[in-house]
Amino acid sequence: MNWLGVFRLGLVQMALGAIVVLTTSTLNRVMVVELALPALVPGLLVALHHAVQLARPRLGFGADVGGRCTPWIIGGMAVLGAGGALAALGVAWAGTDRPAGLALVTLAYALVGLGVAGSGTALLVLLAKRVPEGRRAGAATVVWMMMIAGFAITAGLAGRWLDPYSPARLVAVSSAVSLLAWLVTLLAVWGVEKASAAAQPAAPARKEHPEFRAALREVWSEPVARRFTIFVAVSMLAFSAQDLILEPFAGVVFGLGPGATTQLSGVQHGGVFAGMLAAGLAGRRAFGSLRAWTVGGCLASALALAGLCMAGFVGGAWPLHATVFALGAANGAFSIAAIGSMMRLAGAGRRGREGTRMGLWGAAQAIAFGGGGLLGAGASDLVRLAVPAPGEAYAIVFGAEALLFVVAARLAAAIEPAAAVQGKAGDPWQRPVTPTMPS
Repeated sequence: MNWLGVFRLGLVQMALGAIVVLTTSTLNRVMVVELALPALVPGLLVALHHAVQLARPRLGFGADVGGRCTPWIIGGMAVLGAGGALAALGVAWAGTDRPAGLALVTLAYALVGLGVAGSGTALLVLLAKRVPEGRRAGAATVVWMMMIAGFAITAGLAGRWLDPYSPARLVAVSSAVSLLAWLVTLLAVWGVEKASAAAQPAAPARKEHPEFRAALREVWSEPVARRFTIFVAVSMLAFSAQDLILEPFAGVVFGLGPGATTQLSGVQHGGVFAGMLAAGLAGRRAFGSLRAWTVGGCLASALALAGLCMAGFVGGAWPLHATVFALGAANGAFSIAAIGSMMRLAGAGRRGREGTRMGLWGAAQAIAFGGGGLLGAGASDLVRLAVPAPGEAYAIVFGAEALLFVVAARLAAAIEPAAAVQGKAGDPWQRPVTPTMPS
C-alpha cells in the first residue's frame, strides 16, 4: 500500500472520529446541561461504549476467517453511524419521555462501541497487512492525526450548526454527520484492499478455521501477543487515568478558571501532536527503533507526571503549562510508537491470526480506557479524604500513574518476538523505523 492508500484509510479514521466526538462530548453536555441529568449518566454510557469493545477479538477473528477487512470496515461504520444517530434521537426523546429516551440512548451507545470495535479493528488489520514495514510508524501517525482532525473539524462545525440549540436540530446534525461519515468510508475503502493485495504474493489458503475460543487461546499462548496485551493494558491505564483529574488539579491547586483549564487542555493536545510528529518522522534518518520510542515515551511520561507531583507541592511557582506540554508530547510519542509496534507484531506468530491479535490488543485498550478515567477520579477523591492538602493528594495520584508508566516501559523492553527468540529473523522492534514520508 502506497501513501495514497494510507491517506484514504486515514479518511476512515477521520470519519470514525467525527461520529465518536459527538457521542462522547456534545451529547454528554446536552444530557448534563439541557436535561439536567447527573454527570454519572453520560459517564456510565461512555464506560458502556468501551465495555462493548471487548468484542474486538471476536470481530477480528471474523476478519481472519473471511480473509477480507473491507466488509468489516464498511459494516462497522454503518453500525457506528446508526448508533450515533440513535443516540441523538434518544437524547432528544429523553426531553419528553426520560425512561424511554435513556433506554434508546443506552442501546445506541452499545452500537457505537460495537461499530468502533468492528471498523477500527479491521482498519488496523488492513494497515498491518498492507503497509510496508518501514512505513508503519509514519502510517500510524498519519491515520491517528487524521482522526484527531476529525474530532476538531466535527466539533467546530457541529457547534455552529447546533446554534441555536433544539432537539430536532441535534438529531438532524448527528444524522447528517453519521450518513456523511459512512459515505466517506465507502468511497475511501473502495478498491484499496483489492489493489494492495494484487501487489503481494497470494497467501496459502487455509483449509479450515478453528472455533473462536480455540483461536483466542492459540493467540494468548504466544508469548509476544500475551506480553504485548499486558503492556497495552498497563500503559493505556496510566495514559487515561489523568484525563479526568488534570483540569480539576489545575483549578484547585493553581486557581485556574474554567477557560484557563480548557486552554491548558489545549496545551496538552498540542504536545500530543508534537510527540506524534516526532515519533512518526524520527525514522526518516533511522533515528531510533519502535522499541526505543515506546520505552522512551513511557519513561518520559513518567518524568512529566513526576513534574506534576512536584507541582502539587510547589503550587503556583511551578511551570505548569510547560510540564503539561511535555506530558502531552511524551504521551503522543509513546502512543504512535506503540501503534506502529502493534501493526508490526500483528504478524509475529501464526499466519491468519492478525485480526484476532489486533482485536485482543484493542480489547485491552478499551478496558484500560474505560476504567482508567474512573480509577483516576476515584483515587483522587479517596486520597483527598485522607490527605488534607489538595496539592499533596493530587501528587500522590500522579505519582501512582508515573509508576504505572515505569512498569509499562519495563514490559515494553521485555517483549521479544518469537522469530527473534528462535533466531529465524531479527527482532522487528529493533529494526530502525525508516518511513519515507510524502513531501
